[in-house]
Order: sequence, then structure tokens, then C-alpha cells
Amino acid sequence: MSQNFIVSPSPHVHSGNSVSKCMYGVLIALIPAFLVSLYCFGIGALVVTLTSVLACVLFEYLIQKYLLKVKPSICDGSAILTGVLLAFNVPSNLPIWIIIIGALVAIGIGKMTFGGLGNNIFNPALVGRVFLLISFPVQMTTWPVPDPLSMNYLDAETAATPLGLMKQGLPVEAMTTDMLLGNIGGSLGEISAIALLIGFAYMLIRRIITWHIPVSILVTAFVFSFLVNGFDAEGALQQLLLGGMMLGAIFMATDYVTSPMTPRGMIIYGIGIGLLTIIIRRYGAYPEGMSFAILIMNAATPLINKYVKPKRFGEVKK
Repeated sequence: MSQNFIVSPSPHVHSGNSVSKCMYGVLIALIPAFLVSLYCFGIGALVVTLTSVLACVLFEYLIQKYLLKVKPSICDGSAILTGVLLAFNVPSNLPIWIIIIGALVAIGIGKMTFGGLGNNIFNPALVGRVFLLISFPVQMTTWPVPDPLSMNYLDAETAATPLGLMKQGLPVEAMTTDMLLGNIGGSLGEISAIALLIGFAYMLIRRIITWHIPVSILVTAFVFSFLVNGFDAEGALQQLLLGGMMLGAIFMATDYVTSPMTPRGMIIYGIGIGLLTIIIRRYGAYPEGMSFAILIMNAATPLINKYVKPKRFGEVKK
């Protein structure tokens, strides 16, 4: 009798979930943030998101079919999710040709260079985002002012983000309610903390992710910011609500492939991201540090997995 033993790359999850179920579950969780972005930025949010998704799906199909010579896996939802997350990390007035370049880098370099889903070391959407930030810093840091249901795209009115103002030592006029609801400038998917928290609650209820990474990031960032900013609780809270903190902690850092496998490893990973983000925001050249922090800790994930292992079944503690 012949019986095949199938060996596949991570992620390995012992449950009724499949890759496609998890990917589409995350996409459902992103719907509230997408609806807020549509309301705040109008046609720009739609153009950027559709362009990013279509480009990511197309590049994955072409690379798998004609370069890797494997069956395209675009139906599993991973390319769509990469496209949405890339779009959520850029301004809503970014030119289409730059978005396409970002999608090519995200899929071609961030994902397919390593062999596709399950083999990539770094979060593909963040690879694309950081590449664009370094290559096109002016376009990537020109932030449209929220203009409900606006039909302006490339000609949208722009202004500095609250994080940018804080970096320059200027007062932030935005109220906490504005930060929660999305009435501030920034990347199109990061502006509404409430919308992102709704998605977080959905993923926890559906057990798509666990609390370990997001909570450890947010708690660490709050405590460290509170300490280095002279025990300013309001300023520490603003660090959580502004920029890509919520989006990164909930949807980017929790990527199955690039994050640790054990709960203890996840907490160490989250603490590292929280510390690095505040360090970069306070002492680095960029007002935002979430993307860089996650990519650095992505690189540390294999080391965390090696030294933070679950107890073997039947092992006697010495």
C-alpha cells in the first residue's frame, strides 16, 4: 500500500482553518477601515486600493505561471490581501504608476523571490511600502486632508500629519475623537483607530489571530512613550492612535509567516516592535517607525523561534 507523506512550508495551524479562510477573514476585518477611507478620501481611496489589488494579483499570476512554472494560487486571497495592505500604507493621492511599482516590489521581491506564500521572510506589503518611501519620499509623504466623499484624486488638498507636527515639536490640534474616527491626515487605511479595533475584535472572535502580538506592541509602545516623554499619558495615547501603530500592530505584525509561532515568542516579538517604533519616532529621521520596526523584527523571527520553543510532549522539566 502506497501512502504519501506531504511536507509543506509554514504557516502550520492545527484547526479547521485554511489559508484562503484566514486571508478572506482578514479582508473582512479590513472592511470598516476601508469604508472610513472611502468616506474621508473619496475617489482617491478607491483608485489606490483597486490599482494596488489588481497589480498584486496580476504580478503574482504572471510570476507563478511564466517564471516559477507553477500553478497560480491567486484564488487563495493572499495577493488580494497584500494589495489591500499596501494600499492602506500609502497616501490616497499616490500616482497609479508608483502604486504599480510598489505592487511589483511587494509581490516580486517581498514574496515570490523567497518561493511564495509560506516562505517569505518579510511582510510583502511592508517591503513594497518601505521601497516606495525610500524611492519616492516626496510622493509618499504628501498627505491629503480628509475631504468627505471627495472626487479629487491627484489634486487633493494636502497638509502635515499629526505625527509630522509632533516630530517638529509643533502642537497637535487634532482631538482624540478625530484620531478615533479618522478625521486626520495619513495613509488611507490607518486614520481611524475605531475601525481598526473593530477589525481586531472580529479577528479575535473568529480566532484568526491571538491577542499576544497586538497587545504586547500597544502596551509596550504606550509605556515606553510615557517614560521617554516625561510621563505624558496623553502624548503616549496619541502615539497609539496616530500613524500606522494600530494598522501595523493588528494587521501587519500578525502575519502568520513572518511572526513567531509560540505565545511567548509573540510577546517578545511584540515588545521589540513597540520599543523600536517609539525609538524611531522619537530619535530617528522619520516621524513614523512602525514599518521599519516590523521588518526588523521579521528578520529576528527565526532567532526567536529557535530559542523560544514549546515544551515537547512528555518532556520532564529538569
